[in-house]
Amino acid sequence: MLPYERLIIIENNSKIPVYRQIAISIINAIISGTLKKGVHLPSSRELSKTLGVHRKTVIASYEELDIQGWITSVPRKYVAVSEQIPVLTPQQWGNAEVGIPYENDLKIPFRMIEQDPVHAPVFSADIVIDDGHPDVRLSPIDSLLKNYRSFTSRKAAIKNANTGTTQGTLILRQELVNYLSVTRGLNISADHILVTHGAQMSIYLASQLLLGPSSGIIIGKPNYPVANKVFEETNARIIEVNVDSRGIDTDAIEKVCQQTKINAVYVIPHHHYPTTVTLSVERRVKLLELSKQFSFTIIEDDYDYDYHYTSSPYLPLASGDHHGNVIYIGSFSKVLDPALRMGFMVAPKNFIDQCTALRRLIDIGGDGYMQNALAIVIKEDELTRHIKKSKKCYHKRRDFLDALLREKLGKYISYTLPTGGMAIWIILNADFSVIRLAKSPLITITRWDAEQNAFRFGFASLNETELEQAVDLLKTELEKELRKKNRIP
Repeated sequence: MLPYERLIIIENNSKIPVYRQIAISIINAIISGTLKKGVHLPSSRELSKTLGVHRKTVIASYEELDIQGWITSVPRKYVAVSEQIPVLTPQQWGNAEVGIPYENDLKIPFRMIEQDPVHAPVFSADIVIDDGHPDVRLSPIDSLLKNYRSFTSRKAAIKNANTGTTQGTLILRQELVNYLSVTRGLNISADHILVTHGAQMSIYLASQLLLGPSSGIIIGKPNYPVANKVFEETNARIIEVNVDSRGIDTDAIEKVCQQTKINAVYVIPHHHYPTTVTLSVERRVKLLELSKQFSFTIIEDDYDYDYHYTSSPYLPLASGDHHGNVIYIGSFSKVLDPALRMGFMVAPKNFIDQCTALRRLIDIGGDGYMQNALAIVIKEDELTRHIKKSKKCYHKRRDFLDALLREKLGKYISYTLPTGGMAIWIILNADFSVIRLAKSPLITITRWDAEQNAFRFGFASLNETELEQAVDLLKTELEKELRKKNRIP
């Protein structure tokens, strides 16, 4: 008889029940060819004695194997490996293990996506400096969830919850037509809107349709790194143009277009990521003119349009005379909660139709309940009231942080106070390293740039006490580095 005590491995510390461990070991032995079809297995009493387990455990294992078709059980006579199992080549049986198959790497070649470690921070510190998130404590989440629950309790809403959500529920798209007209001056219909799982999905869908190996796209330098990765995945030529205090350099864009064919320009006009600068009026006008002259599409990422403090925000490029050349992208994640993945794309109907078709291949639709709940929040002006309240709060926090930085970190850093947004782009003096600062165990910085020796200090999600704690920790780390440089104990 086979040495079943070595063929069947039982790990007492495993989360897998013992009866299933026994069943898995037998299945592995059948697959490996150690147990051939028709071979009789030990009786439940015999195997339980061999393995040192209760007989009912072995009975449960045999029942599991019988149901799955691995064995044939004839009551009070015998248990045997099923005759229906294909003939398998015998393999070494002495090392049979009860393991987790997914612990092994996939050996078959597949496409590799380079990962940016900056986007995978470990939040081990008490204070986290994000790259510009809203304060969820101020968000009308309770109202949103109340509306959500209301929809889930209506029979009609339940019946139609998954109907027409690939483009976004009609209720939400109709409310967005009114909302975007009032707040951004967009003259659109519901057919021009695609509701997405945040701005990132919109960028991906647009790039997949607009770009390819023979295409060219202009981006800012520096730029939103995740968008850069999306464009790289299309194999398009990526041309970087400098971003200065007035936004992306449109004169440089013009020179590039005179030399090579450009299919798209990706621009963040409000509070450019990561530098937070705002595109000037003159450059906005010129960019639209260049789009018409050289026939390229403008991908306008307006991720935090609502938060402008020193004046009213500039109207989007999408509100101007662009002949359908602007793909406008916005997000509610920056207004309500980063975890609430809700964004939108505005574009000509033929482009929206194709984005909807592409989206359907990977994501049949969104959360109809949540979309309709958001529509009610917009319709009842609760979103407008929230933005007004939070903008006042974030403006105050920006100014409070500005005073702290000048008082406590003035000799270590430089920055330009942004006119809006939810973060400050802080550049360290040449004597200090943002890489070393980012490795501090005391504080977590989620967005930094080694080439620029800078990082984004998101102030909106931190109250005044938390802002002061964060600045004090930064000061401690920079003073520590200064002492090391000067060899002061």
